[in-house]
Amino acid sequence: MSDSETDDSNLVGLGSFIRSQRRLAELSQRELAKLTKLSDPYVSQLERGLHEPSIRVLRALANALNVPAETLLSYVGLDDGDDSSKIDTAAAIRQDPDLTDAQKAAMLEIYRGFTEGSDS
Repeated sequence: MSDSETDDSNLVGLGSFIRSQRRLAELSQRELAKLTKLSDPYVSQLERGLHEPSIRVLRALANALNVPAETLLSYVGLDDGDDSSKIDTAAAIRQDPDLTDAQKAAMLEIYRGFTEGSDS
């Protein structure tokens, strides 16, 4: 596979992840665009993997979707150099491609119920 095909695949994966997280957060594209100060069409294009977003855009999306920025940065090879092998449980649930959005939401709710008030 060429670098271009790999880049396209990464962008499609990023777009799919953004869409999944937006749905988990029960946000419309318009609401996500407003939270991130992006245009509705641009959010749609990102979700379809048509554009490589800037670091600023990735950080805004991560903040609005309540996911670690490193997760989004890693899709486009722009992680901050942190130990990428360390991933928290909630992020692992969000990234699991074998789970549906409903299953992810249920697992996150259960996980948060177990961890609320813990000092970890």
